[in-house]
Amino acid sequence: MSTFRSRMAWRPSDPGLAVFVSGVASMGLEILAGRIVAPQFGSSIYTWGSIIAVFLAALSLGYHFGGKRATRRATDERLAWLLIGTAAYVALVVFAADMMLSMAGAVPLPSRFASLPAVTLLFGPPTYLLGFVSPYAAQLTDREGVGEASGHVYAVGTVGSIVGAFGTTFFLIPSFGVESIGVGFGLLLVGTALWLVRDAKWHGPPLTGVAVAVLVVAAGFSGAFGVSAGGHVLYHTQTPYQELEVTQVGDVRTLYLDGQPHSAMDVTEPNRHVFEYTRSFHLPLLMTEDVDRVLFVGGGGFTGPKHFADAYNVTVDVAELDPEVIRTSKEYFGLEESPNLNVYNTGGRQFLQETNRTYDLIILDAYKKDKVPFQLTTVEFMRLAESRLDDDGVLFANLISAPSGPASEFYRAEYATMAEVYPQVYTFPTAQDGVVQNIEVVATKRSDRLSPAELRRRNERRDIGIDLSPEIASYRQPPPTDDVPVLRDDRAPVDDLLDPMVGQRYVIQRTGANDTAAERGT
Repeated sequence: MSTFRSRMAWRPSDPGLAVFVSGVASMGLEILAGRIVAPQFGSSIYTWGSIIAVFLAALSLGYHFGGKRATRRATDERLAWLLIGTAAYVALVVFAADMMLSMAGAVPLPSRFASLPAVTLLFGPPTYLLGFVSPYAAQLTDREGVGEASGHVYAVGTVGSIVGAFGTTFFLIPSFGVESIGVGFGLLLVGTALWLVRDAKWHGPPLTGVAVAVLVVAAGFSGAFGVSAGGHVLYHTQTPYQELEVTQVGDVRTLYLDGQPHSAMDVTEPNRHVFEYTRSFHLPLLMTEDVDRVLFVGGGGFTGPKHFADAYNVTVDVAELDPEVIRTSKEYFGLEESPNLNVYNTGGRQFLQETNRTYDLIILDAYKKDKVPFQLTTVEFMRLAESRLDDDGVLFANLISAPSGPASEFYRAEYATMAEVYPQVYTFPTAQDGVVQNIEVVATKRSDRLSPAELRRRNERRDIGIDLSPEIASYRQPPPTDDVPVLRDDRAPVDDLLDPMVGQRYVIQRTGANDTAAERGT
């Protein structure tokens, strides 16, 4: 009998259940917020700082006002109303997140604060309502004394937050889409509310709760029509690292990562360069005498690796951190591993630290406009890459930045960092000056510098299957670097350097549908 009573004591009370669920929902929504706002505002430390600050501020306000009202207003029914109201707002977020982001994004603020209105609009109100739950539950708990009651509520709420954080991070986001997760949280809140008023008559909270549950489900279906700004959606998922989407317009299939175009393939001509910047991957073939082994850090749609493996007698290794990117490329972008194309599911720096191979060419293609792995930008990494290059080896970095102006800070800092390690560093922008674009930075271990005239002569003499005259013509002199830092492992302010690009359009040049005349031998 005593054992039975002991087990019964561990069953949560109704207020305890409400606190636990509010903890799950608040922390789960906080993790989810990063995925919702990232496509428009990026996922820099400024975005995450805004998310954390808004959630803490909203919870604090809820705790304050909820505590003032708890003595005279706390009931199970009012707890149910709070959860139902939160679920209704979650339904609104699921249904209209894009429109709300656009509205909030129009607020004129410095770029590093640009995400603050959006996070406040989308997540401030529901988090504020959840803040009421803990003081109401403390008032309703059967614990003796204020200290014991508040301690119990804090403990239960914290356990719920831990469950919400781990569950959303390690299970929900890798397994479901953002809309589905939002629907799940909405239904969890409604279900808890209905449990709290399970003995009430069929009116008030029960009837409203059912209606809100229908709205939550309907909002989830509204976001699943299979069309995006990039065309018909073939596949969409949330990976442990980013949002991934595959779309198709006509014959061109495009891979989007966190809302940005990353790779594209013409399904009728898989070897055609759809994005012009991928043609520049071949520039290093003019800067070294012999290329037998190539490493790509970052796979994306594997445009470059596939082309090198098909066109040249080389062995290509690819280090790609996200396993879902690899799987998606195999299903939608014709990736097939072979003796001369090897794919490794690991980070680029880790791969270089663990391998004993050396390469003639290392291509860094793991940068995005608003999310750059800083560990691939520093002097220490550049030295590691240099140690894995043969004596005549070349390092190629596909950066996203601007060649000049305020948005050029990341490019110029990376140029200065590479110049600390490599004797010669070259720059090849892919669009007009001043706009955010792909900038190809090539570093060599040679002491002598190749002039554009010498590159043109080599382009005419060497049969590499592609005419690189347009790329050579984009050659630029070294940029000024006096006002930017050299990036190091202990100080790599990448987010600060990327900040001027927030809100600017990323210009990515596409080739024409029949733009094969400029390519030799293809």
